[in-house]
Formats: sequence, C-alpha cells, structure tokens
Amino acid sequence: MYESESISDRHLLQTFDCGQESLNDWLTSSALHCQRNRTASTFVWCTSDDPTVLAYYSLAGHLVERQELPPKLGRGSPDQMPAVLLARLAIDKTLQGQGLGGVLLADALGQTVAAVQRVAARFVIVDAIDEKAAAFYSRYGFERIPGEMRMYRKISAIEKDLRGV
Repeated sequence: MYESESISDRHLLQTFDCGQESLNDWLTSSALHCQRNRTASTFVWCTSDDPTVLAYYSLAGHLVERQELPPKLGRGSPDQMPAVLLARLAIDKTLQGQGLGGVLLADALGQTVAAVQRVAARFVIVDAIDEKAAAFYSRYGFERIPGEMRMYRKISAIEKDLRGV
C-alpha cells in the first residue's frame, strides 16, 4: 500500500487537495520550511514510482499545561507535561472514502510511539479542525478537552492499541 517517508524536495506537493484549503496551503507553503527548521516533522504518502503526495501528517514536540487537562490526568503531575502535537493529518480527495484515514492515523501514532522511546512524552495532542475531524479522532480513542476542539490521548493507551493488547 503506502509507506510514509519524510517530506523532501523530491515530493510533488502542488496537486494535493484534501478539501480543506488550510491543510492544502500548509503542505505547499510551510511543510518543507518547518522540516528544515525542525519545528515540525512531516511524513508523506506517495507511491514508489510517483512522488506526488497523496496524504501527509506532521508531528511536533509540545508542552501541555496541567490545568488544560481534566483533573484525573493532571493530578500529581508537573505544571507542564511533554506531549507530541499531531499538527496536521490529511488525505487527498482521490483516496478519501477508502478507510485510509485510520491507517494514516495509525502510521502517525506509530511514528510517535517510536519517537517517545528516545524522547519522553505522555500525550498526543490534536487540535481538531472542525466537528467532523473531532468525530474522526474520537473514533480512535481521543478525548476532547471540555469546551475546546483540542483532544488528547495518552501514549500508554496508544502503545497498547498498536500492540493489539
């Protein structure tokens, strides 16, 4: 199927269209810059014989304030806790409706779990772009911070799911 790889100059970005202009624009105007400056790591899906990007996600280091989280999660923790921000996740319209969103998310979460073996983080944080995106993330165990579009999931729960436990 598709295998993620770090974005580079070889990838063709201009035809990517997920239906969300802000996600399309970020890919074409900011993803490579952020990759070079190490402010976000972007991974893309394309086929082995065609460098046209069909899907992507971006991950970044993040700190979450204890008071932003429900009390059960922040109790006894420091004021700020390390997290990974799933900053972007998008699939081109040509692949939508095929059940690949969950596969792309699992890919992103797998990269995250691998990274936290070396650099600690307690949560994955995502800021859902709209209610449809929030419903998508909820299906995969993300919980909403009350009154916000921000969602979280504990890394330990993600690890268990990826191991099939």
